[in-house]
Amino acid sequence: MYYLGQDLWFPDVNEASSEGLLAIGGDLSVERLILAYKSGIFPWFDSEEPLLWWSPDPRFILFPEKLKVSKSMKQSIRNKDYTITVNKAFKEVITECAKTKRNGQQGTWITQNMIEAYTKLHKLGYAKSVEVWNGDSLVGGLYGVDLNNGVFCGESMFAKESNASKVAFISFIKNTNYKLIDCQIYTSHLESLGAEDMSRNEFLKYLEI
Repeated sequence: MYYLGQDLWFPDVNEASSEGLLAIGGDLSVERLILAYKSGIFPWFDSEEPLLWWSPDPRFILFPEKLKVSKSMKQSIRNKDYTITVNKAFKEVITECAKTKRNGQQGTWITQNMIEAYTKLHKLGYAKSVEVWNGDSLVGGLYGVDLNNGVFCGESMFAKESNASKVAFISFIKNTNYKLIDCQIYTSHLESLGAEDMSRNEFLKYLEI
């Protein structure tokens, strides 16, 4: 296990544990976060844990052309009079993601420090949000990192109304031209939308500009 100090570096991702854990410590500076995502690494930890950096193998990804939208989901989208926006309420989206309770998690990994760090990334053009509005109410959304290499690294999503996060995800993919969506780790929710495993080495090839 590698312990990071103030120096800006990461160990080779092939040094990660079988679960994908690569390093502990460091900080959430813009420079370190950009280096992490360029290297196929992301931070993920509970609020009571130190900073943990991950690079799992396999990686869970989605090819946009393989997006699956069920008939019931298509009907749900048609029946809902939602408005979809991009980058209109980043801070609100990441804050709502932090409030969302996850199965098997006691707290949230989206700490106040994480919110501040990714908001800085957003202001610099490296992080995006997608918002789903029902009238004037924000009812769903997602956010992630975009380093302009054709890969969108999804971070988290939330829904206050049934399927609102799926509406955000589907709308975003259908209206962008990414070559790959990084979903990071397996969830049945994303598998139902067409996400699949990819070896870490293959995934890293997609990060090359």
